[in-house]
Amino acid sequence: MKYGRPLDRAERTVVLRGGGASGERVRLGVHDLMNGTFATSRTFFYRESLDADTLADSLRRTLAHYPLLTGRLVRDDDGGLSVLCDDAGAALTVTSSRDAMPDVGPGRPVRPQMRRYIPAVNPFRVVGHNAPLLSLKVTHMRGGGSVLGVSINHSVVDASSYLDFLLHCSRTHLGQEFSAPPRDRALLDGLADDARPEPTDSQYDVVTGRRKFGFIWKVNAHARKVRTIVVRFTAEEVLALRETARAGQDRDRPPASSGDALGAHLWRVLSALRDREPGAEERLGVVVGLRSVLKERLPDGYWGNAVSNTTAALLARELREEPLAHAAGAIRDALNRVTPERVRQEVAFLEAQRRARSSGRVLSRMSLDAFEGTVALNNVGRLPMYAMDFGTGRPFWSELPGSPIPWTILVMPTPEDDHSRDIHLSLPGEAADALADPRWAARLHGAADRLGRL
Repeated sequence: MKYGRPLDRAERTVVLRGGGASGERVRLGVHDLMNGTFATSRTFFYRESLDADTLADSLRRTLAHYPLLTGRLVRDDDGGLSVLCDDAGAALTVTSSRDAMPDVGPGRPVRPQMRRYIPAVNPFRVVGHNAPLLSLKVTHMRGGGSVLGVSINHSVVDASSYLDFLLHCSRTHLGQEFSAPPRDRALLDGLADDARPEPTDSQYDVVTGRRKFGFIWKVNAHARKVRTIVVRFTAEEVLALRETARAGQDRDRPPASSGDALGAHLWRVLSALRDREPGAEERLGVVVGLRSVLKERLPDGYWGNAVSNTTAALLARELREEPLAHAAGAIRDALNRVTPERVRQEVAFLEAQRRARSSGRVLSRMSLDAFEGTVALNNVGRLPMYAMDFGTGRPFWSELPGSPIPWTILVMPTPEDDHSRDIHLSLPGEAADALADPRWAARLHGAADRLGRL
């Protein structure tokens, strides 16, 4: 690549509106506020070129059911956030690249070039500004194929809602039916109505402004030292891990899931790589979707942020020396602690912080402890990451920006939509280099009969 020459040309941006401003002001929920005003972005790579004009038409028709995505963020009197549904519009940029479609996939990440394909959004000029909450970019590659970059403000969607919107747009594009999603934040926030908030919470910490600044400074200072690598686990490997975990567990426990076994294996490998002293407490912070936990309260397709987290903990000695089933059991026990009553207490705590105007200083403990003993796990392997067909077939690859926070595991599906998983590991540079060593690669991809012990 020659530096200095323009990479893209023929750029144009159009405003997409849903067809009407209701003027409704939708107050965001306490879980929405945990994400700040940053955008969550993804790229989707298509072998055949997208028709940007028909895509824009499908987006307009879909946005008629998503007034929050064409609205604007405003500040509430208590420091919270709302979306003013004024139909100010989303933004779609179309550009042509001078480069051919990149060769991307496991071991061949697009991250060094990802900024080219994602709309730039300034998170500090969103609230109270005419800044779209949904921005898209279509980049047509030389010789054919397109990259679709999508950024949605994280305060209005989690990963499930993000993909539900794109799937709705895909179905609209293909002439299929899709009902408008329920988005009433009171369904989740209302859990606090008859709950007494505790002064502290096991998964969140209310930090001082100085400590928050220090954490952000530390993340930014280490961001360039964090590298994200992508490792594929085949369906055979995932199922072998599951069978290894099940073979070693007590008979009175429900059979270990593939997700528990895979998470346990990755936790063990990273613990060994981290090499803390045997008596140190190793923690695994697990991102948890609340829709299944609250299935009696939240309707199918609830659209918003419905995500929390829980923590599994074992001594380093236990994690490395006990069979895989031991770590898988610790993860399942942590997930089982996320009950409707636990969520009720959490909502009450977060609501109390909003009333105290402290929402901006609430951080998850698993993030705060990322530089010490915690590994963060987010398993979205069952989400329809590759289901978006806009008339030219499904994407052959999808990728997210790497996490600037070290020791983070993101489990994603593969284009084949089988039990295979693409594992995105965001690690300090020296740890990422170590995993490329054959000795560590063997630990990561050990045969099933060798996975009982690291």
